[in-house]
Amino acid sequence: MIENKQQYCIDKTHPCLAGHFPNNSIVPGVVILNYVEQQIIQSLPDYQIKSLSQAKFLQPLTPDEIFFITLKQASNSHIKFTCIRNDSVIVTGSFSIETRKTDYE
Repeated sequence: MIENKQQYCIDKTHPCLAGHFPNNSIVPGVVILNYVEQQIIQSLPDYQIKSLSQAKFLQPLTPDEIFFITLKQASNSHIKFTCIRNDSVIVTGSFSIETRKTDYE
C-alpha cells in the first residue's frame, strides 16, 4: 500500500494550452489526469492502470500554478487521488489498477 505526495507546475508554454481558452488559459483536465497517471506508474511499478473510476473537477488550474497530487492506495485494485492548489482541492477521483502482467503468464 502506498501513500505519496508530489509537487507539479504546468508551464504556460505547454503545447496543450495554445488553443485552450486563448488569453485566459486553463489547464485541460486530461493533462492533470495524465500527471496523476504518471505518478501512479512511478509509484506502483508492479501495477498497471485499468481504468479511471471517477474524477470530479472542482476548480480550474491555470498555467504556472504549483499544485500537489496525493495518492492513497485504497485497496489492491483502487488508488485514490487528490490534486490541491494552496489549500483548495481542484480534482479528486480514483483509478482502478491491477497487477502488471508478465510475458510468462
